[in-house]
Amino acid sequence: MIGFLRGKLAAKTPPQLLLDVQGVGYEVEAPMTTFYQLPALGEEVTLHTHLVVREDAHTLFGFSSVSDRMMFRTLIKVNGVGPKLALTILSGQSAEEFHRCIHNNDTQSLVRLPGVGKKTAERLIIEMRDRLPDLSDSSATDGRMPAETADTAVGNPRQEALSALCALGYKAQDADKMVRNIAVEDKSCEDIIRLALQGALR
Repeated sequence: MIGFLRGKLAAKTPPQLLLDVQGVGYEVEAPMTTFYQLPALGEEVTLHTHLVVREDAHTLFGFSSVSDRMMFRTLIKVNGVGPKLALTILSGQSAEEFHRCIHNNDTQSLVRLPGVGKKTAERLIIEMRDRLPDLSDSSATDGRMPAETADTAVGNPRQEALSALCALGYKAQDADKMVRNIAVEDKSCEDIIRLALQGALR
Protein backbone atom coordinates (compact mmCIF):
# COMPACT_ATOMS: atom_id res chain seq x y z
CA MET A 1 0.00 0.00 0.00
CA ILE A 2 1.28 3.47 -0.90
CA GLY A 3 0.52 5.75 2.05
CA PHE A 4 1.65 9.05 0.60
CA LEU A 5 3.59 10.59 -2.27
CA ARG A 6 5.83 13.65 -2.15
CA GLY A 7 7.12 15.11 -5.38
CA LYS A 8 6.84 17.84 -7.97
CA LEU A 9 3.50 18.61 -9.57
CA ALA A 10 4.14 17.82 -13.25
CA ALA A 11 0.65 18.19 -14.74
CA LYS A 12 -2.98 18.56 -13.73
CA THR A 13 -6.13 17.91 -15.69
CA PRO A 14 -8.97 17.57 -13.16
CA PRO A 15 -9.71 15.06 -11.81
CA GLN A 16 -6.26 13.67 -12.70
CA LEU A 17 -2.80 14.93 -11.88
CA LEU A 18 0.75 13.75 -12.50
CA LEU A 19 3.29 13.72 -9.69
CA ASP A 20 7.03 13.44 -10.41
CA VAL A 21 8.57 11.49 -7.53
CA GLN A 22 12.32 11.29 -8.11
CA GLY A 23 11.87 10.78 -11.84
CA VAL A 24 8.89 8.44 -11.63
CA GLY A 25 5.57 9.88 -12.79
CA TYR A 26 2.57 8.80 -10.72
CA GLU A 27 -0.88 9.33 -12.22
CA VAL A 28 -3.26 10.20 -9.41
CA GLU A 29 -6.99 10.92 -9.33
CA ALA A 30 -8.08 13.50 -6.79
CA PRO A 31 -11.27 15.30 -5.72
CA MET A 32 -11.67 18.98 -6.53
CA THR A 33 -11.23 19.86 -2.85
CA THR A 34 -7.63 18.71 -3.33
CA PHE A 35 -7.18 20.51 -6.65
CA TYR A 36 -8.21 23.79 -5.04
CA GLN A 37 -5.15 23.50 -2.77
CA LEU A 38 -2.55 22.47 -5.34
CA PRO A 39 0.57 24.63 -5.67
CA ALA A 40 1.95 25.86 -8.98
CA LEU A 41 3.24 23.38 -11.54
CA GLY A 42 6.80 22.34 -10.76
CA GLU A 43 6.43 22.90 -7.02
CA GLU A 44 6.57 20.17 -4.40
CA VAL A 45 3.37 18.68 -3.06
CA THR A 46 2.43 15.89 -0.66
CA LEU A 47 -0.61 13.70 -1.28
CA HIS A 48 -2.09 11.14 1.11
CA THR A 49 -2.97 8.23 -1.13
CA HIS A 50 -5.21 5.20 -1.43
CA LEU A 51 -4.57 2.46 -3.99
CA VAL A 52 -7.54 0.65 -5.55
CA VAL A 53 -6.55 -2.65 -7.15
CA ARG A 54 -8.77 -4.28 -9.74
CA GLU A 55 -8.21 -6.95 -12.37
CA ASP A 56 -8.05 -4.39 -15.18
CA ALA A 57 -6.39 -1.45 -13.42
CA HIS A 58 -4.49 -0.15 -10.41
CA THR A 59 -5.79 3.35 -9.62
CA LEU A 60 -4.13 5.71 -7.18
CA PHE A 61 -6.27 8.33 -5.44
CA GLY A 62 -4.71 11.32 -3.72
CA PHE A 63 -5.95 13.72 -1.05
CA SER A 64 -4.73 16.94 0.52
CA SER A 65 -5.41 15.75 4.06
CA VAL A 66 -5.61 12.53 6.05
CA SER A 67 -9.22 13.32 6.99
CA ASP A 68 -10.28 13.47 3.31
CA ARG A 69 -8.61 10.13 2.67
CA MET A 70 -10.37 8.68 5.72
CA MET A 71 -13.69 9.95 4.37
CA PHE A 72 -12.96 8.40 0.96
CA ARG A 73 -12.13 5.05 2.54
CA THR A 74 -15.31 5.17 4.60
CA LEU A 75 -17.44 6.07 1.59
CA ILE A 76 -16.27 3.17 -0.57
CA LYS A 77 -17.36 0.75 2.16
CA VAL A 78 -20.97 1.83 1.62
CA ASN A 79 -22.96 -0.57 -0.57
CA GLY A 80 -23.25 0.84 -4.08
CA VAL A 81 -20.58 3.54 -3.63
CA GLY A 82 -17.44 2.96 -5.67
CA PRO A 83 -14.26 5.06 -5.88
CA LYS A 84 -15.60 7.24 -8.72
CA LEU A 85 -18.78 8.18 -6.85
CA ALA A 86 -16.79 8.74 -3.64
CA LEU A 87 -14.51 11.11 -5.57
CA THR A 88 -17.56 12.94 -6.93
CA ILE A 89 -19.02 13.34 -3.45
CA LEU A 90 -15.75 14.73 -2.09
CA SER A 91 -15.49 17.06 -5.10
CA GLY A 92 -18.92 18.53 -4.49
CA GLN A 93 -18.69 18.83 -0.71
CA SER A 94 -15.97 19.25 1.86
CA ALA A 95 -15.66 16.57 4.53
CA GLU A 96 -17.23 18.98 7.02
CA GLU A 97 -20.20 19.69 4.74
CA PHE A 98 -20.73 15.97 4.19
CA HIS A 99 -20.67 15.45 7.97
CA ARG A 100 -23.44 18.01 8.35
CA CYS A 101 -25.55 16.34 5.64
CA ILE A 102 -25.31 12.98 7.39
CA HIS A 103 -26.00 14.33 10.88
CA ASN A 104 -28.92 16.47 9.64
CA ASN A 105 -30.41 13.72 7.42
CA ASP A 106 -30.06 16.18 4.52
CA THR A 107 -30.88 14.02 1.51
CA GLN A 108 -31.73 17.09 -0.61
CA SER A 109 -28.13 18.31 -0.61
CA LEU A 110 -26.80 14.84 -1.39
CA VAL A 111 -29.07 14.20 -4.38
CA ARG A 112 -27.73 17.35 -6.07
CA LEU A 113 -24.47 15.46 -6.57
CA PRO A 114 -24.23 13.55 -9.88
CA GLY A 115 -24.78 9.84 -9.45
CA VAL A 116 -26.51 10.22 -6.09
CA GLY A 117 -30.20 9.41 -6.27
CA LYS A 118 -32.66 9.44 -3.41
CA LYS A 119 -32.06 5.79 -2.49
CA THR A 120 -28.28 6.25 -2.52
CA ALA A 121 -28.60 9.40 -0.40
CA GLU A 122 -30.75 7.55 2.14
CA ARG A 123 -28.30 4.64 2.17
CA LEU A 124 -25.40 7.03 2.74
CA ILE A 125 -27.13 8.60 5.72
CA ILE A 126 -28.05 5.25 7.27
CA GLU A 127 -24.70 3.53 6.72
CA MET A 128 -22.42 6.51 7.28
CA ARG A 129 -24.02 7.80 10.49
CA ASP A 130 -21.98 5.47 12.70
CA ARG A 131 -18.95 5.27 10.42
CA LEU A 132 -18.03 8.92 9.96
CA PRO A 133 -14.32 9.44 10.65
CA ASP A 134 -13.22 11.91 13.30
CA LEU A 135 -12.32 15.23 11.69
CA SER A 136 -10.74 16.66 14.82
CA ASP A 137 -7.30 16.43 13.24
CA SER A 138 -8.37 17.91 9.92
CA SER A 139 -6.58 21.17 10.72
CA ALA A 140 -3.24 19.45 11.18
CA THR A 141 -0.60 20.89 8.88
CA ASP A 142 1.93 18.05 8.90
CA GLY A 143 2.15 16.74 5.36
CA ARG A 144 -0.61 18.98 4.04
CA MET A 145 -0.30 20.92 0.83
CA PRO A 146 0.23 24.69 0.88
CA ALA A 147 -2.99 26.53 0.14
CA GLU A 148 -1.67 28.55 -2.80
CA THR A 149 -3.34 29.75 -5.93
CA ALA A 150 -2.77 27.07 -8.54
CA ASP A 151 -1.58 27.86 -12.05
CA THR A 152 -3.52 26.18 -14.79
CA ALA A 153 -1.87 24.03 -17.40
CA VAL A 154 -1.68 25.64 -20.81
CA GLY A 155 -5.00 25.30 -22.59
CA ASN A 156 -8.57 26.53 -22.50
CA PRO A 157 -9.66 26.77 -18.83
CA ARG A 158 -13.37 26.71 -19.75
CA GLN A 159 -13.01 23.58 -21.88
CA GLU A 160 -10.83 21.91 -19.25
CA ALA A 161 -13.48 22.71 -16.64
CA LEU A 162 -16.22 21.19 -18.80
CA SER A 163 -14.14 18.03 -19.30
CA ALA A 164 -13.50 17.81 -15.57
CA LEU A 165 -17.19 18.18 -14.71
CA CYS A 166 -18.04 15.41 -17.17
CA ALA A 167 -15.33 13.22 -15.62
CA LEU A 168 -16.94 13.83 -12.24
CA GLY A 169 -20.24 12.45 -13.48
CA TYR A 170 -22.14 15.43 -14.87
CA LYS A 171 -23.73 15.12 -18.31
CA ALA A 172 -22.15 17.33 -20.99
CA GLN A 173 -25.34 19.36 -21.38
CA ASP A 174 -25.61 19.93 -17.63
CA ALA A 175 -21.93 20.83 -17.36
CA ASP A 176 -22.36 23.42 -20.12
CA LYS A 177 -25.31 24.97 -18.28
CA MET A 178 -23.29 25.10 -15.05
CA VAL A 179 -20.45 27.00 -16.74
CA ARG A 180 -22.48 29.13 -19.14
CA ASN A 181 -23.26 31.96 -16.70
CA ILE A 182 -19.77 32.15 -15.22
CA ALA A 183 -17.49 34.98 -16.34
CA VAL A 184 -14.53 32.78 -17.20
CA GLU A 185 -12.12 35.55 -18.19
CA ASP A 186 -8.91 35.46 -16.12
CA LYS A 187 -10.17 32.45 -14.16
CA SER A 188 -8.32 29.17 -13.80
CA CYS A 189 -9.90 25.81 -14.54
CA GLU A 190 -10.15 25.13 -10.80
CA ASP A 191 -11.88 28.48 -10.17
CA ILE A 192 -14.46 27.77 -12.87
CA ILE A 193 -15.15 24.29 -11.47
CA ARG A 194 -15.49 25.66 -7.93
CA LEU A 195 -18.04 28.27 -9.03
CA ALA A 196 -19.93 25.75 -11.16
CA LEU A 197 -20.19 23.26 -8.29
CA GLN A 198 -21.25 25.96 -5.85
CA GLY A 199 -24.05 27.00 -8.19
CA ALA A 200 -25.18 23.41 -8.82
CA LEU A 201 -25.34 22.52 -5.13
CA ARG A 202 -27.37 25.50 -3.96
